[in-house]
Amino acid sequence: MTTLFWMSVTFIIYTYLGYPAVLAALAKLIGRKPVKLPITPTVTLLIAAYNEETVIAKKLENSLALDYPRDKLQILVAADGSDDRTPDIVRQFAAQGVELSFSPPRRGKMAAINRAMERARGDIVVFSDANNMYAENALRELVAPFADSTVGAVTGAKVIAKGDGALGASEGLYWKYESFIKQKETELGTSIGAPGEILALRRDLFESPPDTIINDDFFMAMRLLRRGYRIVYNPHARSVERVSATAEDEMARRARIIAGRYQTLALASKLLPWKSPRAVWQVVSHKYARPLVPLAMIATLVSNLWLAVRGVSRLWRMVFAGQIGFYLLALVGMRRQSAGGKVGKLLYLPTFLVNSNLAALVGLWRFLSGGQSTRWQRVKRRE
Repeated sequence: MTTLFWMSVTFIIYTYLGYPAVLAALAKLIGRKPVKLPITPTVTLLIAAYNEETVIAKKLENSLALDYPRDKLQILVAADGSDDRTPDIVRQFAAQGVELSFSPPRRGKMAAINRAMERARGDIVVFSDANNMYAENALRELVAPFADSTVGAVTGAKVIAKGDGALGASEGLYWKYESFIKQKETELGTSIGAPGEILALRRDLFESPPDTIINDDFFMAMRLLRRGYRIVYNPHARSVERVSATAEDEMARRARIIAGRYQTLALASKLLPWKSPRAVWQVVSHKYARPLVPLAMIATLVSNLWLAVRGVSRLWRMVFAGQIGFYLLALVGMRRQSAGGKVGKLLYLPTFLVNSNLAALVGLWRFLSGGQSTRWQRVKRRE
């Protein structure tokens, strides 16, 4: 049990702290900044919008205000399946050059994107969601790394809007942590993440995922890496969004993502870029280890309890008490998730970690039971 305890603790520490630390050290020793030049290729901004009548007008106004040559920018909305006013609102922007791809039957987000891609004219396609608002210079920052022909995709920074209480603060802190990791990965050669809300891709490299794939953006990223292309993370390309309406909504969103992560883990032999050992290490450490953390947390708690009950040493009882204290703090944070101030935010950090790993367990169950639909279920965001 002692061995199980230390193996589990080591795995958790490596996943959350060890991997970023090793990345930072390697980036400092052998890393290099990606090439970025002020180029202006033709761009298609493809916005996925299923029943987004509450935000689509604001998104289109944001898109039309972006600092990019208008004669080189195509704004295209994929609204297939929407049965609210989304298509009608998009049509109101037709005079300003906004184009609509719409078919009444709902076949899923990727099917809508596939249909819209037939109308995409830009050399670079930027995939976006309707609830993400881009910084004015986002497109210029996204296309700059494509000056390097080895770059197949560029991703930007996901920023959580301020003022959403403890949940927003914790979510924002998480994305800052992710931003650090992606920057260091990029400096080592390639990032391995491709969030679908701010993802730029060479149009001739687009490869539609199979219908059975849950996380289409991650699948596309893996296919690019396997084909020898690099993914660059540019933190200066910023996308701002509101946090999920509740912690439960955030858990539902993460559970779907983690179910997809388990799916890609099962397909690892076919997806991993085996010709690039460093990239394989990055994928395993960054994407494949995270879903396994809750299993390590359970193993840590159970082995610690066994050692404490056996009375091997008072130290084990103290460590077990510390674990229980951590989970109690998470419970308190859950009850005070709307609290503001430094105390509320600090209390919610254990809650955020626990909820994230509970969502991973839900995702595991959905993957094993086949209960996770490939269709994206819209999660409520704060307004």
